[in-house]
Amino acid sequence: MLAAPAGAERDRDHDRARAALERGEIRPLHVILPGVEDRFDARLLEVELEREDGRLVYEMELITPAGRIVEVLVDAASGDVLEHAFEDD
Repeated sequence: MLAAPAGAERDRDHDRARAALERGEIRPLHVILPGVEDRFDARLLEVELEREDGRLVYEMELITPAGRIVEVLVDAASGDVLEHAFEDD
């Protein structure tokens, strides 16, 4: 089986995220992100919208001013931080 080009996969991910937002299943990233960045004193490097245990979550990777990487799992509907871990811990 042939894999879809990377750009096509990103387009599908974007479409799924937009549809979830339009259905009211998730909060917009721009609403949730400032609180997460403030909580960890870090800036966003990467984010993915995933389904885990039946709920949509934002999987975020952030970087602190000191260069530490923190991975954060955020409930996309409520904005609550579910888990976090620093890569060097």
